Amino acid sequence: MSTLTGAFRRYPVVAATILIGLLGLLLWAAGLTVAVQWLFSALGLVVVGIQGVGMIKRMRQGSFGVDLLAIMAIIATILVGEYVATLLIVLMLSGGAALEDYAAGRAQRELNALLDRVPQIAHLLRGGSSDVDDVPATLVQIGDLLLVRPAEIVPVDADLVSASAAFDESSLTGESLPVERHAGDPVLSGSINGQAAATVRATALAADSQYQQIVALVAEAAASKAPVVRLADRYAVPFTAGALLIAGLAWFVSGDPVRFAEVLVVATPCPLLLAAPVAFMGGMSRAARNGIIVKGGGVLEKLARAKTVVFDKTGTLTYGTPAIARVCPEDPFSEDELLSLAASAEQYSSHVLAASVITAAETRGLVMQRTESAVEVPAHGVTARFGDQEVVVGKLSFVAEHAPDAYPADLSGGELAIYLAVDGRYAGCIVASDQVRDNARATIAALERLGVRESVMLTGDTRPTANHIARLVGITRVRADCLPADKVDAVRAIRERPVIMVGDGVNDAPVLAVADVGIAMGAKGSTAASESADAVILLDDLSRAARAVAIGRDTVRIALQCIWLGIALSIGLMIAAAFGLIPATVGALLQELVDLATILNALRAIGGRRDVRARGVAARIPAATQPVPTR
Repeated sequence: MSTLTGAFRRYPVVAATILIGLLGLLLWAAGLTVAVQWLFSALGLVVVGIQGVGMIKRMRQGSFGVDLLAIMAIIATILVGEYVATLLIVLMLSGGAALEDYAAGRAQRELNALLDRVPQIAHLLRGGSSDVDDVPATLVQIGDLLLVRPAEIVPVDADLVSASAAFDESSLTGESLPVERHAGDPVLSGSINGQAAATVRATALAADSQYQQIVALVAEAAASKAPVVRLADRYAVPFTAGALLIAGLAWFVSGDPVRFAEVLVVATPCPLLLAAPVAFMGGMSRAARNGIIVKGGGVLEKLARAKTVVFDKTGTLTYGTPAIARVCPEDPFSEDELLSLAASAEQYSSHVLAASVITAAETRGLVMQRTESAVEVPAHGVTARFGDQEVVVGKLSFVAEHAPDAYPADLSGGELAIYLAVDGRYAGCIVASDQVRDNARATIAALERLGVRESVMLTGDTRPTANHIARLVGITRVRADCLPADKVDAVRAIRERPVIMVGDGVNDAPVLAVADVGIAMGAKGSTAASESADAVILLDDLSRAARAVAIGRDTVRIALQCIWLGIALSIGLMIAAAFGLIPATVGALLQELVDLATILNALRAIGGRRDVRARGVAARIPAATQPVPTR
C-alpha cells in the first residue's frame, strides 16, 4: 500500500487520470454519459494548460519538441466529442513521462549505487588504543588510525595496518572477486571490508580520497545531454509539420473533422522524446558497470564515431612499473652479492628504478645494508659507503668516472642497464625493463574492428624506443621526444576525427583535455589526468578503452533505432488513421503500445548478458619489454 501511495504522489497526473477514469466508468454505468464527457474534457483541458506552460518554457530555452501535437490532439478530440480518446491521450502522455522516469532510474542504477554509498562515519582509534570514537568521515585526518568493521565501507583512502584483509572493490573497479591486501598495502575508500575487522591508517582526507573523486565524476556524468538526443528534438519540427499536413489533408479529402483528430491522436511520438535519453542513460550505466565512468552522453556519441586513437606509452601501453630482467655480475661477485649491494645503495635514491632493484632484492630474501654515508647525484646515480666498501650505482657514464673498466651491456630492444662499481672496480650491471601490457596489441586490433582505423603513439621517449613498442603492439604512426605541449599540437593536427586520447599521468592532462574524447587510466593515474578526461577507466586494464568504444557504438545505434522506430510507427498509424481505419480511441491505445515498445527497446543499452560474454579482450600476446626512463 505504501508503495502504491508513493507512486501516486510521485506521478500525480497519472494518479488523477486513473481515478477520473474509474469515476467516469461509474458515471457511465449509471447512465450519466454527459457528465462523463464533461469530466474527461475538463481533465484534458487541465493537462493542455500544464503541457502548454511547459512547451512555452522549452521554446524560450530554444528547444522545440512535439508538445504542440499532443496539445492539438487533446483539443481536437474534445471538440469532436471523442472524450474517451481524450482520456487515453492524457494517460499516454502522463504514463509515458512516468515510464521514462522509471526507465531512467533503472538505467542509472549503477551510477546511483556509487552515489548512495558515500561513506559517512569513521571509527577512530584514539592513540592506537582499543577506544573507538565514531566521527564523521569528513573529520578524519591523515595519519589517523581507523577501525573498519566486517562488511563496512572504508571511509577514506588508507594503508592497511592489520596483517591482512580482503576487500570488495567491485563498485570502484568492476572486479567481482575480493582483493586480498596485506600490511602496508593501500586500501581504497569505498571498498567493502570482508568478514574480519581491519585496522587502517588514513593517507588522504575524505574530500581527496578515491571514492569521493569517483562520486564527483559520476555527478558530472549524470547531468548531460548527448548531441544525438538534441538531434531527436530537431526531428520534432519536420515531424510536427508532416503530421499536421497529413491530418489537414485527411480532413479536407474526407470532409470529416473527426479524421483530423484521429490522425493527431496517433501522431504523438513520445518515443522520440523519451527513448533516446533513456538509451544514453543506459549506456552510461553500462559503462559504469564495466569500470568506466563516462562524463556525459555526448562522450558516448563521440566514442561511437571515433576515427583515430592516440596512446601515451609509459603506464598506458606498458605497465609503467620497471622490472628487473636479469643480473649480470663480474668476477668475483655473484648475482645475489651484486643485487644486494645495488639495493643497499638504491635505498638512498629517488629514481624510479630504485624501487624495482629493492623489490628484486627483497624477493630473493637478500639483506640490505644501512649507511649514513650516501650521496645521490640526480639523474646520474648514487655513491654510498658500507664499512670499508665504496659502492657506486647508476648510469654508465657516472659509474665509469669511478671505474674506468666499465663497459656497455649487451642489451636487446627495450632494455636499460644499471651499472655498479665497487672500490673503483667495475662489478657488473642489472638489466631492467618495463613490460608491454599483455592485451595492448589485442586492444588496438579490437579498436580497429570497431572502426577506429588510425592509431598513434605520442611519447617523450626516444624514437628507437618508441618504434620498438609500436612494432610490438601494432601502431604505425609514432611521434617521439614529445613534451606535453608537443602532444597537444600533435592531437590538434590530426585530421581523422573524432580523436580518442588514452593516457594516465599528469603530463597527459593537457592532451586529454584537447582530444575529442580523453580517456584516463585512472587506476594508477593522477587526479589531474582524471579530471581533464572525458572518461575514466577505474581498472588497470587497457582493453576497457575498446570496451568504451563498443558501448558508445551500441548506445548510439540503439538510440537511433528508437528514434526511427518511433517515427516510422507513428507515420504508419497516421496514414492508416487518415483513411479512417483507426478510430481515435483505438489510436490512443496503439500509441501507448508504441511508447512502451520503444522505451523497452531503449533499455537494451544497459547491456547485461552482452557484457558477461564480452568480458575483457580475449586475445593475448606474449609479454614484451621496453626501456624505462634513464636517470
